[in-house]
Amino acid sequence: MKVAISTDNGFVSAHFGRCPLFTIIQTEGNKIIGKEVIDNPGHHPGFLPKFLKEKGVRAIIAGGMGQRAQMLFDESGIKTIMGITGAVDEVIEELISGTLKGGESLCSPGAGRGYGVNKTVCEHPEDN
Repeated sequence: MKVAISTDNGFVSAHFGRCPLFTIIQTEGNKIIGKEVIDNPGHHPGFLPKFLKEKGVRAIIAGGMGQRAQMLFDESGIKTIMGITGAVDEVIEELISGTLKGGESLCSPGAGRGYGVNKTVCEHPEDN
């Protein structure tokens, strides 16, 4: 299975769509059989679900994501795992071992609404 992790400087990015990079891993059972880091091609409504689905991604890991984006990924058959923080390599280990636990999105509901692509921050806690 392919999983995309929102990545910023080696850590899980707090906001999925605004991350500078995606770490895409491919797993088979409890082993990583592929890993690549790619630039985020841009944050435009509806674009990332299609882009990542074409890359074969079946799950997303991020600190936070807006409700509309979560709905679009769900409609594309891509699972979202929110509320994740920490170093990407540690998160990958938790995923492989089956101990990764998602939670609530770190982004406030509607945080991106009305701001378009010019908004650079989300209302998630500063310590994440």
